[in-house]
Amino acid sequence: MSFKARLEREWRFVRGLNRTLKRVKTIAPTSPNLVCDDLQAAVDQWREKPALTFEGKTLTYGEMDAIANRYAHWAKTNNLRRGQSVALFMPNRLEYFPIWYGLTKVGVITALINNQLSGAALAHCLNISGAGHAIVDSETSIAFEQAKGLLDRPMQQWVLGHAVGDQRDLSQALKSCSSLPPDRSVREGMTASDTALFIYTSGTTGLPKAARITHVRAQLFMRGFAGSTGATEHDRIYNPLPLYHSTGGLCGLGAALLNGGSVVLKKKFSATHFWSDVVAEEATMFVYIGELCRYLVNQPPGEDDTRHKLRLAFGNGLRPDVWAEMKSRFRIPEILEFYGSTEGNVSMFNFDGRTGAIGRAPKWLRNRFNIRLVQFDVEAEAPIRGTDGFCIECGPGQVGECIGKIGQGDARSEYTGYVDKVASDRKILRDVFEKGDAWFRTGDLMKADGDGYFYFIDRIGDTFRWKGENVSTGEVAERLQAVPGVTEANVYGVEVPGADGRAGMAGLVVDADFDIKVFGDQVAADLPPYAQPVFVRILPAIETTGTFKYRKLDLVTDGFDPGKVKGAMFYKDGAKGYVKLTKAGFAKLEAGGVKL
Repeated sequence: MSFKARLEREWRFVRGLNRTLKRVKTIAPTSPNLVCDDLQAAVDQWREKPALTFEGKTLTYGEMDAIANRYAHWAKTNNLRRGQSVALFMPNRLEYFPIWYGLTKVGVITALINNQLSGAALAHCLNISGAGHAIVDSETSIAFEQAKGLLDRPMQQWVLGHAVGDQRDLSQALKSCSSLPPDRSVREGMTASDTALFIYTSGTTGLPKAARITHVRAQLFMRGFAGSTGATEHDRIYNPLPLYHSTGGLCGLGAALLNGGSVVLKKKFSATHFWSDVVAEEATMFVYIGELCRYLVNQPPGEDDTRHKLRLAFGNGLRPDVWAEMKSRFRIPEILEFYGSTEGNVSMFNFDGRTGAIGRAPKWLRNRFNIRLVQFDVEAEAPIRGTDGFCIECGPGQVGECIGKIGQGDARSEYTGYVDKVASDRKILRDVFEKGDAWFRTGDLMKADGDGYFYFIDRIGDTFRWKGENVSTGEVAERLQAVPGVTEANVYGVEVPGADGRAGMAGLVVDADFDIKVFGDQVAADLPPYAQPVFVRILPAIETTGTFKYRKLDLVTDGFDPGKVKGAMFYKDGAKGYVKLTKAGFAKLEAGGVKL
């Protein structure tokens, strides 16, 4: 790289970093300024400007705030006090963001429940939310009703739509609620260290965990992206991501709404309508996850591919091969890739667009970042420690676990973890480089080059990503073992050519009662689409370690190649359910001829 090019790169990086740090530097755990105060300031400045657009309807900042205020007063009417929680279980819709924004105005916590969940997983998330009230719509009320019998305690269901039985009509209740802001005294004494939201993550094992999103965390997400994207009041951000995730629900919204811009929300992502929507809505930015971009490049060319007014795409998980095609084919001027976890204290940005890098922490700014990579033993699933008992930092090109130092005196290094304190403590690595220090374990393996660019390698342990979601193999195996005829289940992820993440595969030991059709029907009923195994392999037995843990390495290596695998194998066909995998079918999968 020439001196001029290097200088330009450093300038882009410093400019982006300064823009971001400027927006977050006043965030403090002890501050009385909450995320709703940030949003209220935006409403006061841009009251008449468009804020949210969904299915042809647009809310101005003032109208959005009025809806939020009604929900604040609804909470007060129902004797909800600060620190108590409400479960929000809905797909993307115009009211979604105003609901939790309004509840923060009276100090009530909103638990953002994944609207794809059902059965035991849904009940678990509702139970750990601690909520006594759940807000649903006509779509999600069906799943809620089916999970009611698994709840630890009664939960009042409020429906935006037709209410039946013991359900309450939320639309009707809101009519009697004021659209004026609640008195600020209702949250007197609260600070930014108080909890604003629960956002759920699969973690590395077991059922979903509720990450505790304080006002500090919410502000870091929203203000951080308001700064990093360089968005202005003239920007329109196209957001097809679920609002129960931090990328779509905090990063994507904050970039626009704290700058006077507007957000175009979609109920769900559609690869076939994406570019026509972006063109029609005159979007200038969109927010992505890597899987979304892969779907886009796999679509046939269309006339809207380059008719857009986009200047930036921002998000996380974009693969290097997809990255290059996204930029060239769709003529996207700039891509801003970032890395961060909902519950952790590690975040970084790739401000200068190095293809494939998830972020950068250059050596000359080392002390400004709390990020380090430590050598890692994949078999033991633990960081390697030297003879002195401390961890060993990775050199350039060496793969290790990414960790973030806790408690460096600023909001960015704070770690709030999960609602479950035991689960939170498991994510802390102590005595890392010196006695008494504490670091957050991301659970991600990465490598860094000599210029400080970080590259994602893989997740540690049993969790893998598919369809943009973390899939817990332990949780899936538990559900599979409840299917008639399944005596043992070993679940793991396998790589599929052309696909992001890993597809779920289940190695099953079965008896005479096993029926693949019954299995498929129960899997579809019990698991969300992203967690349903794509491949099934019938095994004579499951090998275990000396400590009776299932061995996965050989199974992962075998993959789903009928030439390597003995015994029956099946794959999940969208129309037919599980069908037998033949050599011809394998060849078709390898060639990308089957949509998984």
